[in-house]
Amino acid sequence: MAHLHRPASPSGPGSARRVIHRGTAGGGRAGAARAGGAGRRPRAVPRPGAEPGDMTTTLITGANKGLGFETARRLVAAGHTVYVGSRDAARGRRAAEELGARSVRLDVTDDDSVDAAAETLAADGGLDVLVNNAGIERRTPDGGVLDAARLTADETRLLFETNVFGVVRVLHAFLPLLQRSAAPVVVNVSSGLASLSRVTAPDSPAHAYPGVAYPASKAAVNMLTVQYAKAFPAMRINAVEPGYTATDLNRHAGTQTVEEGAEIIVRMAQVGPEGPTAGFFDAAGPLPW
Repeated sequence: MAHLHRPASPSGPGSARRVIHRGTAGGGRAGAARAGGAGRRPRAVPRPGAEPGDMTTTLITGANKGLGFETARRLVAAGHTVYVGSRDAARGRRAAEELGARSVRLDVTDDDSVDAAAETLAADGGLDVLVNNAGIERRTPDGGVLDAARLTADETRLLFETNVFGVVRVLHAFLPLLQRSAAPVVVNVSSGLASLSRVTAPDSPAHAYPGVAYPASKAAVNMLTVQYAKAFPAMRINAVEPGYTATDLNRHAGTQTVEEGAEIIVRMAQVGPEGPTAGFFDAAGPLPW
């Protein structure tokens, strides 16, 4: 198993009463000082005996728009057979037609939906790469962040149902297919706000972010990443921080384009068997936890 990279990054969405469903999960203000010397950028490695992306089947959750859609576009161009996972079947079909991809209805909060999607991919031949991209953020009606003084258990539970339990639900359903792959890869879209190092550093932009539930959910995703990577050393399982990308999640307030934000997702979706695992990365390299 590759070294465990000790990463981090800032990122960030606001949070609260209005639920914003996204085809992306990243957020984070790029540009905070990199903690403790980042290592080299992870490099995409061709799969044994094939060109990069050749004969590779990839599922992306929340892929009918935003970062998920752009990731799908790039991986289709790289030669992957891509399944656009979408809660709304019609939107998923439209996105897939535009991309030259396949669509599958997949609501990460619903067991039956996830199980049915797994059955569909099993019947179609299996799965090599899973990108857990679907996620939500909670905002107040005026677009503000639900801070510690106003956060409730119900608000937190709703957000965790998608961002954390959804990841576990999808992994549980698709692990049997991934284990049959010659080079299985999982990419969990996280956030720089999940980095305890960044959030506690006074000189980091993440330090000033007052939201609680969203960063907590992404910190949980990071822990899931490490523990699953340890449990399945033959897989390459990593978390990524896309950066503060303009998507529906942040009302398009992000400072990056989806093309920029998708870069690290696409790169980590193409790592080979000798690539990193149990790491946390942004486009510049490893991040501190």
